[in-house]
Amino acid sequence: MALHVGLLLVWVCWHLSVVSQLLEDGTTGDPTISDKCFFPFYYKNAIYYDCIKFQRKQKWCSLNETYNGYWKYCSEEDFAKCVFPFWYRRMIYWECTNDADAFGKKWCSLTQNYNKEKIWKYCD
Repeated sequence: MALHVGLLLVWVCWHLSVVSQLLEDGTTGDPTISDKCFFPFYYKNAIYYDCIKFQRKQKWCSLNETYNGYWKYCSEEDFAKCVFPFWYRRMIYWECTNDADAFGKKWCSLTQNYNKEKIWKYCD
């Protein structure tokens, strides 16, 4: 009986180490899941339009619409892109603007209609 319990403990420890390594690497192990970030994605009752730094050292994204354990660290091409043209107040913008920014930093909308969705980011 003790041998069976010992073997079970060894198997459980090995299994946990493999699973934790997969989670740390951000790999899915599932070939049916895309390796591209899915935007927008839902995570913990919020919607995200760009990579996030939630409980990780680096920014990451979900690989499906509603996060269910499949994710990856973001690379340069994964970060959200500005959408041009976009509508803000009563104007259409074809490039980043500093209108209404308290610090004069340029920003852009991540959707065509900022007035409706109010999703934005600072420009690089």
